[in-house]
Amino acid sequence: MEFAFYLSGLVAVLATLGVISNLNPVHGVLYLVVSLVAVAMVFFALGAPFAGALEIIVYAGAIMVLFVFVVMMLNLGQAAVAQERAWLRPRTWLGPSLLAAVLLLTLIGTLWLGDGGMLVQGEILRARQVGIILFGPWLLVVELSALLLLAALVTASHVGRQRQQSPDSTANREVS
Repeated sequence: MEFAFYLSGLVAVLATLGVISNLNPVHGVLYLVVSLVAVAMVFFALGAPFAGALEIIVYAGAIMVLFVFVVMMLNLGQAAVAQERAWLRPRTWLGPSLLAAVLLLTLIGTLWLGDGGMLVQGEILRARQVGIILFGPWLLVVELSALLLLAALVTASHVGRQRQQSPDSTANREVS
């Protein structure tokens, strides 16, 4: 299991680097799916199959379908590629690189001291308990988050249609 944990962690890191450095938004979303599945595998390797299954169903399934839908609706062109190239300058990477270095040093320190094998104390949370909590006292929060996702989808649809109509409307104004 330890080998699976480290290998899945490596795949998650590499896939996330693919998300960050890819210029094509659809390819970036596909790398993000791989990254989320790798994180789910980390959960499976740690002995948390319910968390791994939720990761796959919720993130790699539902949220990624929403992302792909939004990317297809926005139909980003060459202007988006130029903006991505501007964001990939080394100056932009300085802050995240420093934070990643701190995390890497923390990981190396944990492995070096031998604290990596310690278990987290607590009770095992089963699927039924999560359902009772989510649809009991937190029902309103679950419904509000669903409405928020719906509002984001409607906004993305509206923004996508505005961008498609903008060049035509300016061309019609110049002709008149």
